[in-house]
Amino acid sequence: MRQYRTGAHTRYELLVHLIWTPKYRKNVPKAVRVRVRDVLRKVAYEHDVRIVSGKVASDHVHMLVSYRPNQDVSKLAQWFKGISSRVVLQEFPKMRKEFWGRHFWGRGYMAVSAGSITDEMIKAYIDEQTGEQVREDDDFTV
Repeated sequence: MRQYRTGAHTRYELLVHLIWTPKYRKNVPKAVRVRVRDVLRKVAYEHDVRIVSGKVASDHVHMLVSYRPNQDVSKLAQWFKGISSRVVLQEFPKMRKEFWGRHFWGRGYMAVSAGSITDEMIKAYIDEQTGEQVREDDDFTV
């Protein structure tokens, strides 16, 4: 059975797949990757974000996270990238020479919404409710 997260008056399952890379897409040593993983777990715990799955590879990070409805995906990326960057550059002085300018991560990130149902399933559900077929060119009927 599906486990929904609950709030005071809500039930939800909001998932997003976040991907980002180190600056210049440089390879990161294993000791640093382990520390990044630990920091990301701590950040997630502090902001009530649940890590469903993730991987800190040598040249990128993948995370599938479940977040609350009042949280923004851009804030999630800001927390994860900003806090982990600060910690890594403080704890690993050698990394400051490779990643100069107080930036460990590259500028951007990729965020893909994820869920357990597909677009086709949603369209079929809406068709089922109205009893009529929705045309491809008509995306919103009354």
